Amino acid sequence: MKMVEAIIKPFKLEEVKTTLNQIGISGITTSEIRGFGRQKGHKVSYRGSEYTTEFIAKMKIQVAVPDSMVKAVVDGILRAARTGEIGDGKIFVHELESVLRIRTGERGDSAL
Repeated sequence: MKMVEAIIKPFKLEEVKTTLNQIGISGITTSEIRGFGRQKGHKVSYRGSEYTTEFIAKMKIQVAVPDSMVKAVVDGILRAARTGEIGDGKIFVHELESVLRIRTGERGDSAL
């Protein structure tokens, strides 16, 4: 099992969610986050003054999947989240040691 984490632009969330739904992913976790990478922030105009903000609003998506679905999930996120511009985000894939469903006590792939 793997945990796929993606940092994406907020306006791409619905497109990514739809794509994941189409490939059979029924549950995701999202978080509103702020950060920066190579784009080094951006300029914002507020009440006539312009200033630079380093931390940019992003969305973090987490999806736990069986090993057999990792490629489809990563490819789907890549396709749906890409704009071709700096700041499109990153995808991380982590090994999951175990998963337990609290309600039923199921373990492993059946708990996903």
